Amino acid sequence: MPDYKEMYLKLFRASEEAVNVLIAAQRECEELYISSPEPELKVITLSEQGVGDEARPKNHPQIKKKGSD
Repeated sequence: MPDYKEMYLKLFRASEEAVNVLIAAQRECEELYISSPEPELKVITLSEQGVGDEARPKNHPQIKKKGSD
């Protein structure tokens, strides 16, 4: 007859080891994220991109000015 207790313990230990491996990997990734430099952000306006009024919607059916009903 199989030793169910030993089989259960073997699976339990393997499961615990797998969880510990995942936790360690998560901690390493979190540390990499925390220690990475902040990205440099720059706000770009439409005029800086070389895009003028032609990029703005004109006569769009859902865009109405006040008082133009």
